[in-house]
Amino acid sequence: MNTELLDQRQRPLRDLRISVIDRCNFRCLYCMPERDDCGRYAFLNESDWLTFEEILRLARIFVSLGVTKLRLTGGEPLLRPGLPGLIRELVRLPGVRDVAMTTNGSLLARYAQALKRSGLHRLTVSLDALSPELFRRITGGKGRLETVLEGVRAAEEAGFPCVKINVVVQRGVNEEQILPLVEYFRQRRSILRFIEYMDVGTRNQWQQEHVVPAGEILRRIEAVYPLKPLKPNYYGEVASRYAFADGGGEIGFIPSVTQPFCRSCTRGRLSTSGQLYKCLFARDGVDLRTYLRTGASDQKLREVIADVWRDRDDRYSELRARTPQPVFGMNRVEMFQIGG
Repeated sequence: MNTELLDQRQRPLRDLRISVIDRCNFRCLYCMPERDDCGRYAFLNESDWLTFEEILRLARIFVSLGVTKLRLTGGEPLLRPGLPGLIRELVRLPGVRDVAMTTNGSLLARYAQALKRSGLHRLTVSLDALSPELFRRITGGKGRLETVLEGVRAAEEAGFPCVKINVVVQRGVNEEQILPLVEYFRQRRSILRFIEYMDVGTRNQWQQEHVVPAGEILRRIEAVYPLKPLKPNYYGEVASRYAFADGGGEIGFIPSVTQPFCRSCTRGRLSTSGQLYKCLFARDGVDLRTYLRTGASDQKLREVIADVWRDRDDRYSELRARTPQPVFGMNRVEMFQIGG
């Protein structure tokens, strides 16, 4: 029997987030803002992307080390040609229980049926406002709200039992959208998840005062729609779950700033170029692509990945909560390189 792979803080490796492309057709304020002071993005050449064969090989090795859940991210993953074919192979891997994808929804209406046929288990759509004008501003002038809502409807019609809607709430930007979003989605099959604004990457000029605490969001909603807490579905679940008391569905809160969950984080992150990151806020990754392309055996890759995880001691959000100022301005991997 294999011994469970644990890091320095006794956290198992159970989840792998795979960025399939670093490009995106939006320029969201908290991820890839399009401003003069951000400079130009140096996106990868296609030859630097992990091929689907390389992704499958690594996924198989991660699963042999204890991973049971895979999530495809970007950039915007639906910009990667042929993605349903990759999903079809991932869901067939013995030991994989769940394959999910996070998307901005802009191309979802076109691909929802193909994604369902491929065997994709779950979809998460990022959607931060129901005001068309505000939505366009948050997405850097690139997004059209109705296109994303059409994508959500198409996913429901394709047979996805539940589409999760991720909402990043920023003070002074979209906190007044909280109740309209709840009113729109609560009677549908979608589950809203409100996420505290985080200092991911180096581009979004994050400040603590821009964070709307999850507790405040909960109180705003509960003043109109009473809620009752639900138990976590599994160890390491990041969202605090609630049900509407009147039976109007479920809602979640991800308090990643005010209540860090580093102590139960089970996620590894694989960038488009094959860098393995141990934390969303990491500075550097471990280059697995070079091992892949220089003839390393599966056993060698397994040993490298296991050593990386055993050495893991990351707890950035906990440290930020204790001493916020010293960690500001750090050089960190960008969100569009490894997903959220």
